[in-house]
Amino acid sequence: MKKARGIFLKNEKELGLMREAGRIVSVILDEIGKAVKPGVPTMLFEDIARRMCDEFKVKPAFLGYLGFPFAICCSVNEEIVHGFPSKDRILKEGDIVSIDMGVVFQGFHGDSARTFPVGVVSPVAQRLMDVTRESLELGIAQVRSGANLYDVSAAIQQHCEKAGFGVVRRFVGHGIGVKLHEKPEIPNFVPSGLSGVTLKPGMCLAIEPMITEGSYDVDILEDRWTAVTKDRKLAAHFEHTVAVTHDGPVLMTVSD
Repeated sequence: MKKARGIFLKNEKELGLMREAGRIVSVILDEIGKAVKPGVPTMLFEDIARRMCDEFKVKPAFLGYLGFPFAICCSVNEEIVHGFPSKDRILKEGDIVSIDMGVVFQGFHGDSARTFPVGVVSPVAQRLMDVTRESLELGIAQVRSGANLYDVSAAIQQHCEKAGFGVVRRFVGHGIGVKLHEKPEIPNFVPSGLSGVTLKPGMCLAIEPMITEGSYDVDILEDRWTAVTKDRKLAAHFEHTVAVTHDGPVLMTVSD
């Protein structure tokens, strides 16, 4: 593993370990997605994640991280990120639920998030999810050796704001590897007055647009973790771990 400007560049062996970590995360999210339906408590998704981490013999990356008490972040409707699963929160028809999940495999992290519809959702909820997912895809398409990191940010911001949605400023994507959060930070907007780093092969990026139906302003609830939209309108969250290569982006958080 090399280091450039504080950013760790992974070698082929390390990328292989991260690809397996990412594959496991994706398989767990696949299984959670199958369980999303009206009438289920959100703690069910935590139970699935814990069980599958045991089966894969991997560590849940979020559990205990800076004191976070769960293996998944489970954020419903106006909750943007870092929500708690609960036995008492029962999903209803028309809800949307964002699941953020990470694991540690042989010392390396995988990290991914998806927003799922609960039954039939409103047109605005469906459009919010579609635009957020599309913005992630457009951001990933900018990942290539020699590109500027803020090309990723610009692609996400332009797509979401053109659709009339808000781009959260308080939370951003990040580098990833041996640590869950490494350099560089990856905003989903282009910061004024700053220049982004040049992407190099071996960088691994957790790109994660968090997009809102209305204002991008955020409140933090009394649990000191759950971030919600200040106007209490909907939010969606999609994330992939992506490797920079000479041949373009390689998605690490995909199933077989």
